Amino acid sequence: MELKTIRDADLKNKRILIRVDFNVPLKDGVVTDDTRIKAALPTVKYILDQPGTSLVVMSHLGRPKGEKKSEFSLSPVCRKFSELLGRPVKMASDVIGPETEAQVKSLKAGEVLLLENVRFYPGDESKDAAERDEYSKRLASYGDVYVNDAFGTAHRAHASTEGVAHFLPSYAGFLIEKEVKFMAPLLENPEKPFVAIIGGAKVSSKITVLKSLARTCNTIVIGGGMAYTFLKVLGHKVGKSLVEDDYADTAREFLSAAEKAGVKVILPVDHVCAEAFDENAKPVYVDGQDIPDALMGMDIGKKTVSMITEALKSAKTVVWNGPMGVFEFSSFAKGTEEVAQALAASNATTVVGGGDSVAAINKFGLASKISHVSTGGGASLEFLEGKTLPGIAVLVK
Repeated sequence: MELKTIRDADLKNKRILIRVDFNVPLKDGVVTDDTRIKAALPTVKYILDQPGTSLVVMSHLGRPKGEKKSEFSLSPVCRKFSELLGRPVKMASDVIGPETEAQVKSLKAGEVLLLENVRFYPGDESKDAAERDEYSKRLASYGDVYVNDAFGTAHRAHASTEGVAHFLPSYAGFLIEKEVKFMAPLLENPEKPFVAIIGGAKVSSKITVLKSLARTCNTIVIGGGMAYTFLKVLGHKVGKSLVEDDYADTAREFLSAAEKAGVKVILPVDHVCAEAFDENAKPVYVDGQDIPDALMGMDIGKKTVSMITEALKSAKTVVWNGPMGVFEFSSFAKGTEEVAQALAASNATTVVGGGDSVAAINKFGLASKISHVSTGGGASLEFLEGKTLPGIAVLVK
């Protein structure tokens, strides 16, 4: 997959409209995690380094559902963005309307304007094509060139991510370029041995990813709550663990297909359990695949960690999506942490995607030791499922 990037664009003396993902956490009007803002800076700075350029920046924040709500205003984000960029950033009064249009038209070379939350209007997410197109055209009128650097929303065909690309010359920013550079080979031609570590609570949310990765993987590790559905269909006792009985046949079919394809599947061989799903529950180690009736699985055990670590030693490519246990409870975080440590120590190309996995990597301070930490939760999941991401499809050469 080859994208049109901003390196291919003639930006000189042009007003650039850029979609970024500034959907960041706020507390008392202050940005508490600026990771996504920092991720957009290389693209923003590159654009502003071109002669005569000015910049109109758009993003969403939270879920205002098409209404103007002050708690979803981007004003606090504008302050942090300006601080990190090291130059003034003007805040637009709105997304559309005469006043905003005047602010856009008055921009001089080197100036930056951040629009208000694009989701203050229903047109951004509208299922009605005419309404979305109308909003797309109004946004597109703000620029001579459109740049998308919001990978986190690239899986949605919204006006600000996909719609405007039909009305302006469109290019990918450096962040989207990097995401595709690392993610696309996982589905197309990964360097082998290729190991996938897939966790999370439910089979239903990850089965499409498992099937997709099984086409190119040598080994698939299944952890987290969904592992117990797989263990149950293999005849093991799972106690009070989370099980999706509706997906029993799906799990059985996947295991059979993987075996036929020569894909090794690693499931937990021991567990850290508890009597209840509670942060203060006492951890109980279970040395074996069967879980007693009074207990529920909360994390993988040390033998399972050793199996995963061993699989990683020879790996050339590794993708990790989903925690190995209830890592948000400190007593049940060890499995996820040790797998993260093993990933960080690996010589393979390592890609981490999905909100919880990224949160774990950040929690344990290992992001700098991972080849690529994806900025898009739902987007990275859908990419791994092999789905077309509308916001990226419009940028392909």
